[in-house]
Amino acid sequence: GEPVSVGPETTTVALDGQGERLDAVLSPGCQVGRARAEARPLRTDVFIVEQRVPVEMEWDDDDAHCLHAVARNRLGDAVATARLLPAVHGRTRIGRMAVIRSLRGTGVGREVLRALMQASARRGDREILLHAQTSALGFYAREGFVVQGERFEEAGIEHVEMVKRLTPGA
Repeated sequence: GEPVSVGPETTTVALDGQGERLDAVLSPGCQVGRARAEARPLRTDVFIVEQRVPVEMEWDDDDAHCLHAVARNRLGDAVATARLLPAVHGRTRIGRMAVIRSLRGTGVGREVLRALMQASARRGDREILLHAQTSALGFYAREGFVVQGERFEEAGIEHVEMVKRLTPGA
């Protein structure tokens, strides 16, 4: 289902056909560390363990300044996450998008992405950039992102920059 706003920093999402509710909680990292802390084990599993991203590349100073989104299952476990960086001249980036393997393709990642896109538009951003793993190009294209530039390697994984224009305040 579509995200339903239940407060300035919370979006509740439901997975169609799953019978399981997920909460995507948006937390400004510099003020509330809960979402960022909950995202850490999931990011460790997906990026460091599964994809073999070097530890020193995964954890950076940007985390403290980002808006973090975490989707939880009914047990309260983080199952998907991403972060929205502060905007510079109306342009921002979404990154560190991770979904546990067992829920990939179920829509939970899409809901986290949409929650961050909505938060970005609400704060007045005009454009979102991201570095998409080439295996996820279709996922981002379905949400309106378009390829910009050539493919490149990041942490040993092929990526491409993608961009989406926003309607600020939407």
